[in-house]
Amino acid sequence: MSRRQARERALQVLFQVDVGGIEPCQAYQNTTDSFGELTKEQDFSRRIILGTLDNLQAIDQVINMVSKDWNINRMANVDKNIMRLALYEVFYCNDIPNNVSVNEAVELGKIFGGEESGRFINGILGRVIENIDQYQPGGLLDES
Repeated sequence: MSRRQARERALQVLFQVDVGGIEPCQAYQNTTDSFGELTKEQDFSRRIILGTLDNLQAIDQVINMVSKDWNINRMANVDKNIMRLALYEVFYCNDIPNNVSVNEAVELGKIFGGEESGRFINGILGRVIENIDQYQPGGLLDES
């Protein structure tokens, strides 16, 4: 099981939590029941799911700031959750290069999103990466 598949699983869980209001553990079980057990990257998948959910407010704040013309509540749910997942990796997973997180997010957008999802996701994440110091935890993210 590759990390891409673990990210796909994480996206499916985050989507259920976001759109369906399902508890994360139940959403994970639903996905496991539908698609089978993750073997190799189960810990990674759980780590990015729980980390994204634990830091959701800060991550959403960044998305709102960067996407000046798009309110996060009006974004496609798939795109929004892909960006949340990628930004969790960018800000909180020092073992994953930023370009890997962005590239994986763009690919997820192409697979699960609409026709323009990859481009939209790349644009938002690219702006964050270009000015990453502005959005780092301990800076703007902690202002509430």
